[in-house]
Amino acid sequence: MILFPAIDLRDGRAVRLTQGDFDHVTVFNDDPVAQARAFAEQGATHLHVVDLDGALEGKPLHAPVVASITAAFGGTVHYGGGMRSRAAIETAIATGVDRVVVGTAVLQDADLLRWAIDRLGDRLVVALDARDGKVATHGWTVTSDQDAISVASNLVSTGVRHLLYTDISRDGMLEGPNLQALRRLAAAAPPLGILASGGVSSIDDLRQLAQLGLDNLTGVVVGRALYEQRFTVGEAFAVLSGATGTRDQA
Repeated sequence: MILFPAIDLRDGRAVRLTQGDFDHVTVFNDDPVAQARAFAEQGATHLHVVDLDGALEGKPLHAPVVASITAAFGGTVHYGGGMRSRAAIETAIATGVDRVVVGTAVLQDADLLRWAIDRLGDRLVVALDARDGKVATHGWTVTSDQDAISVASNLVSTGVRHLLYTDISRDGMLEGPNLQALRRLAAAAPPLGILASGGVSSIDDLRQLAQLGLDNLTGVVVGRALYEQRFTVGEAFAVLSGATGTRDQA
């Protein structure tokens, strides 16, 4: 299982939200490029970058910063936030990132989903954000009546290969990941490589994820816990290196 330190961009800085609430922002680094370099120096090989401003506006707003992050980090970078059109996705590709994370748009626009699959193939990650089991869209500001597990199951037949699942109620709360939801998701969509996000607060949380034994749980995104030094990148590697789901799908 692969560790993805998170860099969420808001007003050009590296921040974290609490439960996806844009009114509850904590700034952890004024220089996100320096933060990416620091994660690399600590041994991180993968990075998860989200353009929070882009998620609100519906188009990527920090592409130049992301390009600089990608160059400074030197490893595998995923980039999401505001990818709701072909132009937005092309902008993301131009930054040099390895995979593009697309959420709201492809869940509502079948034509865009087909185009994204054709354009990106294995480089496409579909973000499934859930609040109380229901899909949340538009930068987490709107909660739909769609069941997240059913949506994941329906994605299996489309050709999507990677899924980022975020439990919004756990995000930034340091209360532990939603293990039950991850079990259900893995069972509903076994062909998809799943990245888990939200709630990781301690090295014990990572152990619990590793001990789930889910072959298609390929990675975990961690933000606040790393910024608050609750554990190190090295400690996380030690726990996750022996976990299932380590095939190169993340």
